[in-house]
Amino acid sequence: MSICKNNFFVAGILLSVCNLNAQVKDYPIQPVTFNHVHVHDQFWAPRITTNAEVTIPYVLQKCRETGRVDNFLKAAGKMPPGKLTEYPFDDSDIFKVIEGASYALQVKSNPALDKSVDSLIAVIADAQEPDGYLYTFRTMKPEKLHPWISPKRWEKDPDLSHELYNAGHLYEAAVAHFLSTGKKNLLNIATKNADLIVKDFLHGKAPYFPGHQVIETGLSRLYRVTGKKEYLDLAKYFLDIRGNGQVRGSQYSQSHKPVVQQNEAVGHAVRAAYMYTGMADVAALTGDASYIKAIDNIWSDVVTKKMYLTGGIGATGAGEAFGAAYELPNMSAYAETCASIANVYWNIRMFLLHGDAKYVDVMERVLYNGVLSGIAQDGKKFFYPNPLASMGQHSRSAWFGCACCISNVTRFMPSVPGYVYAQDQNNVYVNLFMTNEADVVLPAGKLKIAQETAYPWEGAVKITVNPEKQIPFALRVRIPGWARQEAVPGDLYRFADQQQTKIQISINGKPVEYTLEKGYAVFNRSWKKGDVVSFTLPMEIEKVLANEKIKDDQGRFALQRGPLVFCLEGPDHADKVVQNIVVPQQASLKESFDPQLLNGVLLLNGTGSATTRQLNTEALLKKDQPVKAIPYYSWNNRGSGEMVVWIPYVETAARPKPAPTIASKSKISGSINNQRMLSALNDQFEPSNSEDKSALYLHWWPKKDTEEWIQYDFSEEQTVTESKVYWYDDSPFGGCRIPASWELLYKQGDQWVPVQTSAPYENAKDKYNTVRFAPVKTTAIRMKIRLPKDHATGVHEWIIK
Repeated sequence: MSICKNNFFVAGILLSVCNLNAQVKDYPIQPVTFNHVHVHDQFWAPRITTNAEVTIPYVLQKCRETGRVDNFLKAAGKMPPGKLTEYPFDDSDIFKVIEGASYALQVKSNPALDKSVDSLIAVIADAQEPDGYLYTFRTMKPEKLHPWISPKRWEKDPDLSHELYNAGHLYEAAVAHFLSTGKKNLLNIATKNADLIVKDFLHGKAPYFPGHQVIETGLSRLYRVTGKKEYLDLAKYFLDIRGNGQVRGSQYSQSHKPVVQQNEAVGHAVRAAYMYTGMADVAALTGDASYIKAIDNIWSDVVTKKMYLTGGIGATGAGEAFGAAYELPNMSAYAETCASIANVYWNIRMFLLHGDAKYVDVMERVLYNGVLSGIAQDGKKFFYPNPLASMGQHSRSAWFGCACCISNVTRFMPSVPGYVYAQDQNNVYVNLFMTNEADVVLPAGKLKIAQETAYPWEGAVKITVNPEKQIPFALRVRIPGWARQEAVPGDLYRFADQQQTKIQISINGKPVEYTLEKGYAVFNRSWKKGDVVSFTLPMEIEKVLANEKIKDDQGRFALQRGPLVFCLEGPDHADKVVQNIVVPQQASLKESFDPQLLNGVLLLNGTGSATTRQLNTEALLKKDQPVKAIPYYSWNNRGSGEMVVWIPYVETAARPKPAPTIASKSKISGSINNQRMLSALNDQFEPSNSEDKSALYLHWWPKKDTEEWIQYDFSEEQTVTESKVYWYDDSPFGGCRIPASWELLYKQGDQWVPVQTSAPYENAKDKYNTVRFAPVKTTAIRMKIRLPKDHATGVHEWIIK
């Protein structure tokens, strides 16, 4: 095996100019890789530093604490198997952290981190079986295999074993580590593993497709760095075997039909975007136009029907999947952080294939909103789903049992500078705007290019071009769609104000004419040292309206300024409530920058009104109040609370603040020790049905056939005559059903006494179950619930009258 020495890469992509006689196909446009772009702005540079100095060490520590490193020690025979960690893909978290650490090492020397990575690689090497197989959950020989694993290698990969998924992340990490450090210790492990998979699948024709895609991109990177064509052939094999009928497929894993026959995005959103990314890689490397046609169609389906304004994808938690066209609920939005990262990987490749700024427009939207919201400002708390509305039930967590999003963030953040520039022969693309210096090598000659800007807070951009000698080339500067009054490609979202103004661009202080080609202002001239291109993008506050087919956004607008989507958050508003705020569609808004708030953010300020319900009347109390919007990515850094992206401009779209009730003023307790779930009982949110996941609900899953209870304690004695409960039931696929039975008791002295009902207890889904009883005077009331024999039970709301 020969290792190519002349490579350049951006996270998720590795381009090679070795073996030119054998390898002539690749992306026509190539990135100026992150290690050649030195970012030192006030927006991205601190985040990249936090990732390197806080997040990566933190995640490494958590991987040790949670047994992920021990899994490799157990597989190596250095520890007894004992208890497994939770998921067979836990191995991949180690690989992703190594990938992120490798990128960080390329940007800045860190001997301690380098040593830590080498020690991990040694542990991984010891866990690898002699023939190259690397999968700790099998190799450690536990007493009982994890239920997702078959006794036979690979057999359950189309379902949930994740053997090939782990391998894909191993390859990504190995290539990153080799190119960053020059060491082959992890690369040798990866190629030994890949050679085994080539033997079993490419030559042995094992008829299994990867249940969770990512190995396709890993193999493409491994091919580029080694020149071994079998790795590329294997990547294509894993794509082409999908939907061919050999193994039962499903929409969930995009294996329901051959990939070249797929035209819309379906199923698990992360799997899907990784597959479309892999298809782009294989198409670029093989010239297979049928792949490009398929992903072109799928991209249009996503961007025009299935993407959130934040760039998030995957509308539903049921299968972490794409919903139907225009199914984009806000409070129950899934929009997984991993899916946003995968969406960036996919869109940068679409740009490299087609050279169209519309793909960078989408990528920038995801980057500043969907991805950044996934990590807290301290670098140690994370979102898995990224909702667009909240009643306080959402909060970033310090860790998840399924830690894929956390480890994914660590590998992604160092790569951001690699998305700023690209080149195609003597064409230089300026895609993103951040203060930086970059080194670019063109056929015409070498040059340095620098940007000065306070983007995304301000729109002024100054680009200085410094070629070693005067050379001709075309500078292609992206004029973002939002600066041309195009909210997104297509009609999924639009700006209320459609008035366009042509952006003036100057070279060396003199305005110049230009033409737009695929969203780029093109300047084809002979450039000399010190030439300066300057312009100001119009950072107007835009009100965004959604396509009328998106039911949840009707009667509402969202706020966007530049690439940033904004939201209203509880801490900035009266009573910490925002669900009840209405802002007129024509309301004027002013901007201000607060350097003390949320590490420094731009605020959008205006006036709206808030409505509150009263007891015993349908009339609403309405009052004017100030409204303040913050960047969406920054929400939830001040604790859990209410949030909305889509702001009502008609009162019928708002949710008035509920009037206080006996239940809402009660102290809640129960047989479950989770205050957040308990708070769902009296939050006065009206579920649309028993399976409604848009707000918080309580559940006892995975318990079955047990007796449970919930309780309201009153601050003073109350007379109670009626109770209504709305069950959570996610049948047929979920684990919760209406209870086997339930009963109300009231506190009489130190005893719990059943209430005297006038009719049998109702017990049905999709409705309030009401029980009326003889009046009781009490300081507490309790509901006793018997779970079904084979299922758990849950509760949306419990009302007491």
